[in-house]
Amino acid sequence: MEKPCSLLVHFDKGSAAMANEIKADLEGGDGPAKADAMRRAISLLLNGETLPQLFITIVRYVLPSEDHTVQKLLLLYLEIIDRRDPAGRALPEMILICQNLRNNLQSPNEYIRGVTLRFLCRLSEPEVLEPLVPSVLENLEHRHHFIRRHAVSAVSAIYRLPHGDQLIPDAPELVERLLASEQDASARRNAFLMLCACAQERAVAYLLSNADRVAEWPDLLQMAVLDLIRKVCRSQNRANKGRYITIITSLLSAPSTAVVYECAGALVSLSSAPTAVRAAANTYCQLLSSQSDNNVKLILLDRLNELRTTHRDVMVGVVMDVLRALASPNLDVKKKVLDLVLDLLTPRNVEEVVLYLKKEVVKTQAGDLEKGAEYRQMLVQAIHACAVEYPEVAGSVVHLLMDFLGDTNVAAAVDVVLFVREIIETNPKLRVSMIQRLIDTFYQIRASRVCSCALWILGEYSLSQSEVESAIATIKQCLGDLPFYTVSDEGEINDSAKPAQPVVNSVTVSSRRPVVLADGTYATQSAATETISTASVAPGSLASTLNLRSLILSGDFFLAAVVACTLTKLVLRLEEVQPSKVESNKACTGALLIMTSILQLGQSSYLPHPIDNDSYDRIVLCVRLLCNTGDDVRKIWLQSCRQSFAKMLAEKQFRETEEMKAKAQISHAQPDDLIDFYHLKSRRHGGSTASMSRLMHTDVCIIENAFEG
Repeated sequence: MEKPCSLLVHFDKGSAAMANEIKADLEGGDGPAKADAMRRAISLLLNGETLPQLFITIVRYVLPSEDHTVQKLLLLYLEIIDRRDPAGRALPEMILICQNLRNNLQSPNEYIRGVTLRFLCRLSEPEVLEPLVPSVLENLEHRHHFIRRHAVSAVSAIYRLPHGDQLIPDAPELVERLLASEQDASARRNAFLMLCACAQERAVAYLLSNADRVAEWPDLLQMAVLDLIRKVCRSQNRANKGRYITIITSLLSAPSTAVVYECAGALVSLSSAPTAVRAAANTYCQLLSSQSDNNVKLILLDRLNELRTTHRDVMVGVVMDVLRALASPNLDVKKKVLDLVLDLLTPRNVEEVVLYLKKEVVKTQAGDLEKGAEYRQMLVQAIHACAVEYPEVAGSVVHLLMDFLGDTNVAAAVDVVLFVREIIETNPKLRVSMIQRLIDTFYQIRASRVCSCALWILGEYSLSQSEVESAIATIKQCLGDLPFYTVSDEGEINDSAKPAQPVVNSVTVSSRRPVVLADGTYATQSAATETISTASVAPGSLASTLNLRSLILSGDFFLAAVVACTLTKLVLRLEEVQPSKVESNKACTGALLIMTSILQLGQSSYLPHPIDNDSYDRIVLCVRLLCNTGDDVRKIWLQSCRQSFAKMLAEKQFRETEEMKAKAQISHAQPDDLIDFYHLKSRRHGGSTASMSRLMHTDVCIIENAFEG
């Protein structure tokens, strides 16, 4: 069976043969040599060796040593050896060390006395401790607090032994008397803990008699007081509950943050009154803003989250105080703060919360924050959740967030565009302004996924003539001049070992040249050649607007298919809102030209990879649709897509509502749990709460059976 051990040292260089060397060093060495030998002996013992032959040698040559290091190592040795025989009785050899321990307890050196008293706390043999009790009690009145501190611990350890009350029968009285006159914080704490463990009624009486001065006590003693209050309130009746709460309330202003934290937890465990819960929540918020350690902040946020689950109405009032913790640079802290705040939203505080989050988003634009992109993504997601739950606040933040559609952090930009897509469907009043804002900022988008979603929004929600025309013009501007490549350029690329990078921005010059057709006849072909490279275009000019062209020339034909679908929707809607057929036909012709140019690019060798079959079929379908449009197909393209999206949002909201209902229905108690009726407790006849609960439980079962019958 494994034995308990209070010391663990790894030592893999020892062997049983080393015992002879240790014995020789103990017999003939000086102080440092004996200390080194004792270290090796202790290491061997801790790693499984018994070394029984060393005990007598240590008694003869180590006990008389006056070296403090040797004496401390001797106590460690005595602590880890087997001090009992197989029958459980103390070894006779242990009596040999009693005189040495008594001498140490009376030594003029305070250190030797202190470490010896600390060693006695780990002894459990009454035969060894009994002759040392008078010396231990004398140290309770020693002039040095270091010795008194360990003497109290020794008395407490001896008294808690199975027959310790026979060794020191008056230990509680002695410790209580010491506690009344002691000035050292650690000694007072040890004395108070001894009373709490061995004579709880004395500790409670001492606490209640000094309740007015608890706030002046040292923090070590205040922590012990809080532990006592918790223990008393769990195990006994709560007759003095009001006085305990008063004591805890007075400690909320203590200078020690550890005491304040424990006070808040004790206050919540004792009382569920809104005043007490509010005081605990405010305390946690103050610590959250004053502490710089991230681990402490995370623990405090966990405590606040626990309060939210049981006292949400009270926690709603401190939501702005919790938001101040966003000043922490740690992303884990920020995430926990945002999650907690989102669970505390109400119609009254949602505007303040969104305004605060909006200011935080603006701060991320400065670029001074570490991991600002990730933090901005979390803020966008939080604002999205606020706007979904309370749509009336969406108008105050959506235009600001749309400035981040071109964010270098693709994940944040995707969150923004998804937020825009959902808000524009659920808030029809914001549709016009959001479409105009999207058209104005579309050229800033650099991510393919964001472009695809933004194009879908333009195709579905551009309803008026001006919006449709502006959307078509924006897409054409971002695509640049057509075609995407020239015949001469294609030939040059075929002759090169590696395809050249596509030129994104250029000034085009028309050229005419004869070509041989498939039937052998000649024809004249017009082509546009690019004469200015990207490197020669100044920043902020036309180069920054051709985002769609850049992505398509990089081989993103899925985006090209999205462009074709969007242009198809816009042209179909323009035919409905544009009275002039000439303008409608012109827009249709321009869209067809773009689609055929994309198909030509995809089937050429200008790019390393040809267009995929899915994108090709999609673009061809758009071309056929614009050439021959039926009413049923028009209805599908202009109405069904948007209806499907609205249905998806409704299902998503329904699913979230069902999940919230499921969480609310989680049972925190079993049907057959006993009910504790505190006010029905019989004080006159000494009836217990448990028996009264069982009686009420029986009555409830009888009533249920009667109804079932």
